[in-house]
Amino acid sequence: QVQLVESGGGSVQTGGSLRLSCVASGYTASRGCMGWFRQAPGKEREGVAGLYTNSAGTFYADSVKGRFTISRDNAKNTLYLQMNSLKPEDTAMYYCAARPTWPCLSMKYEYNYWGQGTQVTVSS
Repeated sequence: QVQLVESGGGSVQTGGSLRLSCVASGYTASRGCMGWFRQAPGKEREGVAGLYTNSAGTFYADSVKGRFTISRDNAKNTLYLQMNSLKPEDTAMYYCAARPTWPCLSMKYEYNYWGQGTQVTVSS
């Protein structure tokens, strides 16, 4: 049984940083992608950043390029999202997700596994 558990959310001021973590248990796919999505109240879910399971490539939404970095520690089976220079518009619930098949990187495809989410709030 696949389980994705996020942590690391919180409240910060504009310009601050947070690092989100997602521990993936039971997920052994050697292909496909893992990534981060976010959803703010009243808005559609947005793919923020993704990477191939084999770390061969990454994707970032234009809104976070240059500020967010996605990475994965295979030994710990953990996905990270380092978020710097946070803005109030980054406020949202952030979800870790996984898709064990290709294509996947553009994050417009259906992801099969989801975490419960971690809240990020950025105040001005």
